[in-house]
Amino acid sequence: MNPALLSQKDYLERPQLEALQLERLQTIVAHAYQNSPFYTRAMDAMGVKPRDIRSLADIVRLPFTQKTDLRDHYPYGLNAVPSEEIVRIHASSGTTGKPIVVTYTRGDLDIWTETTARCFLMGGVTNRDVAVIGYGYSLFTGGMGAHQGMERIGATVVPMGGGNTEKLCMLIQDLGVSVLCCTPSYFIHLMEVAQRLGLDLHKTTLRHGFFGAEPWTDEMRAHIEEGSGIHAHDIFGLSEIMGPGVAGSCDAHNGLHIFEDHYFPEIVDPATGEALPPGEEGELVLTTLDKFAMPLLRYRTHDITRLHYEKCSCGRTLVHMDPIRRRSDDMLIIRGVNLFPSQVEAILLPIHGVVPHYELVVTREGAMDELEVRVEVTPDLFGDKVAVLESLRKLIAEKIKGMIGISAKVTLVEPGAIARCDGKTRHVVDKRKK
Repeated sequence: MNPALLSQKDYLERPQLEALQLERLQTIVAHAYQNSPFYTRAMDAMGVKPRDIRSLADIVRLPFTQKTDLRDHYPYGLNAVPSEEIVRIHASSGTTGKPIVVTYTRGDLDIWTETTARCFLMGGVTNRDVAVIGYGYSLFTGGMGAHQGMERIGATVVPMGGGNTEKLCMLIQDLGVSVLCCTPSYFIHLMEVAQRLGLDLHKTTLRHGFFGAEPWTDEMRAHIEEGSGIHAHDIFGLSEIMGPGVAGSCDAHNGLHIFEDHYFPEIVDPATGEALPPGEEGELVLTTLDKFAMPLLRYRTHDITRLHYEKCSCGRTLVHMDPIRRRSDDMLIIRGVNLFPSQVEAILLPIHGVVPHYELVVTREGAMDELEVRVEVTPDLFGDKVAVLESLRKLIAEKIKGMIGISAKVTLVEPGAIARCDGKTRHVVDKRKK
């Protein structure tokens, strides 16, 4: 398909879009019921048949799917096509137990490529760009997903993968790289390495970054854009649903547009599962409308967001969701208080002398939870007077207590003291005994 035609789907009028969604929903529900024993049992237990899905509102009659369902039916228990139709397998990047396996038909890969390409087109990528893919090329969906989307547009793709940051700095200069896809935390690491090498990213050809795979804040966006001169774009996806390219940000940065002609979104109360109206904050639930190898009905993502259906200032009619700042399942409870890492990040980034690398270390002494916030500071500040560092430490501690209502031990550490990684950064070290 001509890349110029892909974006036309972003502007469908709502009645036309909803008619397409219903047609695809009815087809995929029937396919799942007839070909996936898991969904046959689940729908029978709910007392619902494919013929009962007469409108989009009827989607609430379908069962939820949880990540545990995928783990419990490892590896192929949720497949809904014969093995000879499977052309690719990816898997989750889980750190414990067996991974979550995700399978694709050739048609599934075409849809994935299309939606990822639409993400990049929204951000202004053209066939004149040179794009480095800094996500891992592995069972993780990031590398291949971004790669195939860039190729669909016709951009020149450099399949770099993660790591070897000094070489990446060289290639940005030598190859005229204009687009980089990676995690936001890795790009910040790249900024640090470039500075150490004497490379001013403002003076390179780099102009766009597409960042995903971990939550990031507006403060981090500002830090990235000011420190590099690029335009920072959101890209969102889940391996279980398809991979990167489920949603992305346009130039208006008015949230992320979900490609709802392929992925049907809902917002539910994370505690009760009850559907919530547009504009209400809750858990994002997604249904794959035309993924046939492993269809997922009402998949609970645990990502917390809001959906907005008014037309965006960019002209797109696709629903836009707030950027994912937190999840319902990465919440820390410290002395009865709910805490999300993104809250601490929002406090730290505007403070002069602090770099965006931090850890929340949770321990338990007896019956009492203790929180230590380890924060890196800039090289010039770390070598400053003790009184200056103590003043900064107190400022951070006061701001944390003011926001979350509990005291935390704040430890300022030298640059590089907190471990870096090429993929998702883990900000929480929970040492409490379970």
